[in-house]
Amino acid sequence: MSGCTVERHWGGSTNAGSGGKAKVGLVTKTDTNPYFVELRAAAAAAAQAQGVEFSALAGQFDGDNDGQVRAIENLMQQGATTILITPSSSTGVLDAIARARQSGVLVIALDTATEPAEAVDATFATDNFAAGKQQGAYVKAALAGAAPKLFMVDGTAGSTVDTQRHTGFLAGIGLADGAPEIRGRTPADGDQSKAQQGVENLLQRTTDINAVYTMNEPMGRGTYAALNGRGLADRAVIGSIDGGCEGVRNVRDGQFDVTVMQFPRKMAEQGVQAAVEHARSGAKPSGFVNTGSVVITDKPMPGIESQNTQWGLQNCWGTK
Repeated sequence: MSGCTVERHWGGSTNAGSGGKAKVGLVTKTDTNPYFVELRAAAAAAAQAQGVEFSALAGQFDGDNDGQVRAIENLMQQGATTILITPSSSTGVLDAIARARQSGVLVIALDTATEPAEAVDATFATDNFAAGKQQGAYVKAALAGAAPKLFMVDGTAGSTVDTQRHTGFLAGIGLADGAPEIRGRTPADGDQSKAQQGVENLLQRTTDINAVYTMNEPMGRGTYAALNGRGLADRAVIGSIDGGCEGVRNVRDGQFDVTVMQFPRKMAEQGVQAAVEHARSGAKPSGFVNTGSVVITDKPMPGIESQNTQWGLQNCWGTK
């Protein structure tokens, strides 16, 4: 099955809602991004603890819609009762999701919402607009009244995560999209090397910046590398979102000023629990379930609720 990575297969089938055993399939955007590696590991552990059969597939890269469609079809053929998915595109897999639901499969989005949200039965995720707003509010406070001179390092175009974090950040820092204070933007598809190259390209146009938004921590690391290579890292307030252990260490070590922690383990555990209940009783979750976010920094700002990196390292990507 080109474009997907198979973790484990199952055989046989069960009927949801008849006291049967759940068969859970997980489809992530990639199998290399540390965030999705953690989410997959958490789902696998939760499935094992519940005695649930489990299989994990992934696209080859962030934005691999065809790979995710093939993954959904593969899981349906294997008899999945529930499919958990982090869609690379909020619209790119809707037809495959609709076919799965029509066949009786419970479909839950993790981390990334679909458009429309009703395309899945439920979504367990960070409120990404709120997380972006937390990052933006912190950066604004850290600028201490100075006018922003901002670079924005965005994720994958068309993803609700990218859109919501971007617009949330602008709301938090108090800027409109297209404002002159935004000195440059670059898409980086969640990738560290693309972020580094993109920021290096932006720096060829201007080095007069004092703030950087990054959509996730791998892109934050690429951004830091680009700025540090030009001796500019100490001049800019760098913010990010994810809250992985490596990202928290980046904050502790001064590469980022702030990150906003998510809780993918909670998403995965709640998704597996919903799958178990669905197989047992036929009950389905619905709507959006916010799994929370926390600002992590060792430079607290007045009016910004936060935790330090010691707390962050004790709780990174956990279930708080």
